[in-house]
Amino acid sequence: MLTTLTELPDGFLAIGADRLHELLDGPTLIHLPGDRPEPLFVSVLLHGNEHSGLLAVQQLLKRYAGSRLPRALSILVGNVEAARLNARIVPGHADYNRIWGYGDTPEHRMTHAIIRDLQERKVFAAIDIHNNTAKNPHYALICNLDSHHCQLATMFDRTVVYARKPDTTCTWAMAELCPAVTLECGMPGEAVGVSHAVRLIDACLRLATIPAGRIDDADIDLFHTVAIVKVPAGNSFSFDNEDADIIFDKALTNMNFNEVSPGMTFCRLKDGSYAEIEAWDEHGRNRADKYFMHDGSTYTFRIPVMPAMLTTNPDIVRIDCLCYLMERIRLSEYHETTEHPARVQTS
Repeated sequence: MLTTLTELPDGFLAIGADRLHELLDGPTLIHLPGDRPEPLFVSVLLHGNEHSGLLAVQQLLKRYAGSRLPRALSILVGNVEAARLNARIVPGHADYNRIWGYGDTPEHRMTHAIIRDLQERKVFAAIDIHNNTAKNPHYALICNLDSHHCQLATMFDRTVVYARKPDTTCTWAMAELCPAVTLECGMPGEAVGVSHAVRLIDACLRLATIPAGRIDDADIDLFHTVAIVKVPAGNSFSFDNEDADIIFDKALTNMNFNEVSPGMTFCRLKDGSYAEIEAWDEHGRNRADKYFMHDGSTYTFRIPVMPAMLTTNPDIVRIDCLCYLMERIRLSEYHETTEHPARVQTS
């Protein structure tokens, strides 16, 4: 399922995401040499309609055309078939950013092989590049609050999200091997998002080590993902006042990265509907009652909270989630009591 290369295919630097299938048979791991042998790992197109990562890698490698990289670079080009379709996933198949934990499917075995390969190469750091489906600021996401992860994240942006769920992502798996970060680079293909990612990749290629100094609270806007909001599979929903069990305002995404106040409306229900909103915490519990009040026809927020990655794309809501809920935390006061557990079985 996975192809491993030691050089770029001809034409790679100029091809669009929707034509990658002409060069690559499927998921492809490309190892390029550099002055420092421990590779920087960069994953792109784990979601086929999020193109900024591919564009960033192409721009970066054009800069080094004819020159040796300062550090080895391992590039994973993920869901080539989904990219051909300009879709997050191939319908009916796995989400390539939810297959990095336990499992025995061909996709899981592929990620286990990638992890073993990178572990043997003593991977230096990992960067997974993504886009959003609605307006959000650029931010970095980490799964570990140690100083190396925080330093890597703030090299990209002072807005940093700490998330323990979902725990089957590429960044979750790589965080067991090295400092690892997900970059959220705005909408697909936006030039500012691409250039932002290029700057971090280039900086990491030039580093001898990831800094280990503690981040001061004044230098980071840190948020903790406390719940994943979902619409139950048996309930219909709408963003345009069409007849549905759950009706969201079409301007819902304006709440992204804005703290909402108690009493603010989140959605309303069709008359006679018994639909419910779910809010799953990092321990796998539905805590909708903690975050929402439900008076029979309207869901309002119960406590101050900050939504992120709210989407009005129905496919994303069904495949993944409606949004995440976050709370602001201070790094100096946050004490994680649960160790980052091993989630990946590679033997």
